[in-house]
Amino acid sequence: MSILIYLIEFLIVQPNCIILAISPANQDIATSDAIKIAREVDPSGERTFGVVTKLDLMDKGTNAVEVLEGRQYKLQHPWVGIVNRSQADINKNVDMIVARKKEREYFETSPEYGHLAHKMGAEYLAKLLSEHLEYVIRMKIPSIIALINKAIDELNAELDRIGRPIAVDSGAKLYTILQMCRAFDKVFKEHLDGGRPGGDRIYGVFDHQLPAALKKLPFNRHLSSKNVEKVVMEADGYQPHLIAPEQGYRRLIEGSIGYFKGPAEASVDAVHLILKELVRKSIAATEELKRFPTLQADIAAAANDALERFRDESRRTVTRMVDMESAYLTVEFFRKMHLEPEKNADQKNPSRNNPNPPVDSYTDTHLSKIGSNVNGYINMVLDTLKNSIPKAVVHCQVREAKRSLLNHFYVQVGRREKDQLGALLDEDPALMEKRAQLAKRLELYKQAMDDIDSVAWNK
Repeated sequence: MSILIYLIEFLIVQPNCIILAISPANQDIATSDAIKIAREVDPSGERTFGVVTKLDLMDKGTNAVEVLEGRQYKLQHPWVGIVNRSQADINKNVDMIVARKKEREYFETSPEYGHLAHKMGAEYLAKLLSEHLEYVIRMKIPSIIALINKAIDELNAELDRIGRPIAVDSGAKLYTILQMCRAFDKVFKEHLDGGRPGGDRIYGVFDHQLPAALKKLPFNRHLSSKNVEKVVMEADGYQPHLIAPEQGYRRLIEGSIGYFKGPAEASVDAVHLILKELVRKSIAATEELKRFPTLQADIAAAANDALERFRDESRRTVTRMVDMESAYLTVEFFRKMHLEPEKNADQKNPSRNNPNPPVDSYTDTHLSKIGSNVNGYINMVLDTLKNSIPKAVVHCQVREAKRSLLNHFYVQVGRREKDQLGALLDEDPALMEKRAQLAKRLELYKQAMDDIDSVAWNK
């Protein structure tokens, strides 16, 4: 019995529960367990309906009029008396229609309850409960609508996050693929332009890596007196120079300029690796692409192929720029130089007064002067390339990546058939199942809203 009472208390404590406090007429209402329990969980009586049974079994001379009229124990809602089937009626299989008719006749013909007959019986109780339930529902409708709208918004947001179903025709599939590509391209450009991290690393290549690499070039070794003498003598061949070792100068300059190719190509490769990493990050950050792993892979492959082409063109460009510095020297630089023999050196070495000393009579001072002159010219070229290499790399790689990263992919996709487009939009089966469940729930909530709208204010 205690378990039953515990279960009843667990249920009726819920604020949306309607309590039927049923008490037999031949029992004192003040000691009714039903009333006692109802009073504990519903002290205001807003949810409690008092029901009196077995009115036809009361002792002669007694009645429950004071209870039914609310004078003995008052409730917010009216008391209702009912007369159920007797055990004999049950044994005879008397149906409920006949039992209800007998109940109405009992109250209508009863001298004690005749004045209350219109508010007695199981049918009236059902009507009373129905009206109360309708009232409660109407009072709850605004909060119910708010909850349903919140659920609809959450489901729509979740569907937007994982992606809506895709139409089956090829045009819609192509449109979806292009949308995904544009979303990826937008994220990629944000990385380059500063909206997302990563683009600053490209500037780091030009501001730190390239200058550091240029400083490490072995010009001191290449322009040492020993190497200068070796190059000048080899350049003269069997016929020593007459006035100035022009061929030696050219070979020293060309050899020095050749060293610039290494840092230039290293800058190209460094920017290429950064762009590849930004492609990977952009694909991972593009929410719309997460549901299409095949499309992700194809976009990544197409983007990386494009970056390879941009890198090759950038290499050719920076190499060509270095070669151009070797192909035509700036004559004005040497015309402005005053190659005057140092007087102190001349006094110590009379052979320096000879404008065309023998090749084997070069002094360290003269060789150092040649090396210094070449170094001055190389520094001028270095300043030029230090500014022009970043421009070439940005033009050939960064600018092209922003402008035409997926252009080839767009052309290829546009030529594909419907089935091939569908293959790009293959999804994870678990994700498809989740979307179907969300769509089903969304439809149920929308139907609930339609039902509420159709009946909420009709009475």
